[in-house]
Amino acid sequence: MTYRIPNEFARQDRVFTCWPADGELWLENLEPARAEFAAFLKLLMAPGEHGERLAITVLAANGETEVSIRAAMGDGVEILPAPYGDVWARDTGPVFALDGTTRVAVTFRFNGWGGKYELPGDDRVAAAIADAAGALIRPFDLVAEGGALEFDGDGTVLTTRQCLLNPNRNPGKSEAEVEAILKAALGVEKVLWLDEGLKFDHTDGHIDNVARFAGPGRVVCQAPAGPDDPQADILDQCAGELEAMTDARGRKLEVLRIPSPGRIEDEDGNPRPASHMNWVIGPRNLVVPTYGTPEGDEAVTILQGIFPTRQVIGSPSSHILSGGGAFHCVTCHVPSGD
Repeated sequence: MTYRIPNEFARQDRVFTCWPADGELWLENLEPARAEFAAFLKLLMAPGEHGERLAITVLAANGETEVSIRAAMGDGVEILPAPYGDVWARDTGPVFALDGTTRVAVTFRFNGWGGKYELPGDDRVAAAIADAAGALIRPFDLVAEGGALEFDGDGTVLTTRQCLLNPNRNPGKSEAEVEAILKAALGVEKVLWLDEGLKFDHTDGHIDNVARFAGPGRVVCQAPAGPDDPQADILDQCAGELEAMTDARGRKLEVLRIPSPGRIEDEDGNPRPASHMNWVIGPRNLVVPTYGTPEGDEAVTILQGIFPTRQVIGSPSSHILSGGGAFHCVTCHVPSGD
């Protein structure tokens, strides 16, 4: 296997996303979520210090969606008319790998996060994105989502047992069997497993809400924001597990922590799986989802010290969170083959 998947700090050619379109899903959050999309996408596509640019392609489910995208984004993005159920392109789209300089779109089976949300059109997103990127599609017989996989760019992938070993995804498959498929599909040499992800998360523990690589040998995760943080136990558990791990090159992981958003509630007072980990990376900016809490400012400040080559900026994501995720969840990036 000659595939490689760079860490997301490597140069990217393009990012795909799906614009919020279904009023029956988003209800009163539709227009506010669209405004949050426009804000973070504009930050994501800001050119780098040497003029580097990141192309953005936005899938549009219908004519009204196209009008909304153009009104919010102008001519700064490409629009791709295509069907989709909802906006979570990280999970419904492919995982892009490189075979030399050739783009390969690795696709897994998608079953609506364990059968929770099976929406018409979501099963067509991966092919639409792969075709638009001019990539060779390589399908694999595993139920998995891009948000469940975090790559260090040097042979290691990080994931959770709660997700990939869940009976609602891959019943009967052992950890060793899933590891073998991941290695064959993604060209990685070592799979690191956290036991669980965030509570109240319909994805069953996606890693992009829990831990992200800052580069080979360095991983960022969250610390509890206070005594009422509903994620406190799981955040400390994840940090402890990471501190005991070594990567594909035998390096002991350096674990860096930022505060979680704390207790973020829905309109009924129930905790939501809010996370500062769901960032996206552009040529200039690292864009962090925030939720109007002081911990958001603190997380941005700490991340700026961890990532000095980017301007770290917080961008509101409370309305996108009402649908279940944040910026990383709604994007699918294409690494450069250069």
